[in-house]
Amino acid sequence: MTPNQIELVQESFRKVVPIADIAADMFYARLFELDPSLRKLFKGDMKKQGGMLMSMIASAVRGLKDPNALVPVLTALGRRHAGYGVMDAHYTTVAEALLWTLEQGLGDDFDEELRKAWTAAYMLMATVMQTGARDMPRIAQAA
Repeated sequence: MTPNQIELVQESFRKVVPIADIAADMFYARLFELDPSLRKLFKGDMKKQGGMLMSMIASAVRGLKDPNALVPVLTALGRRHAGYGVMDAHYTTVAEALLWTLEQGLGDDFDEELRKAWTAAYMLMATVMQTGARDMPRIAQAA
């Protein structure tokens, strides 16, 4: 990601924070609309899950300027998600739901430049998480 893209993502996310609960609800509604089979991966309270989602995104967005600190966190998150049954194909659906949610929540501010910046941010996060998930079997075998 370029420094400008990082700044755009961080600036735009500050606008999402005040509507975080609504954004989380919108995200999960869109996610389950795109792939109803994903609903079975979520066993707990969806309000709590939404809070965790927004907290994780906030941490990742803040960490974009310090990838050395962000990568281990995302790697561990990817391992946990693999344990919940998340597969590589799900990351594409999540991207679509996230970008749609941002577009709805930010309205006209979500222009093509911001879409590209968020796409780059998500791809970075997803790639690191997927790497963590793929490393999981080796870690389990070594233990």
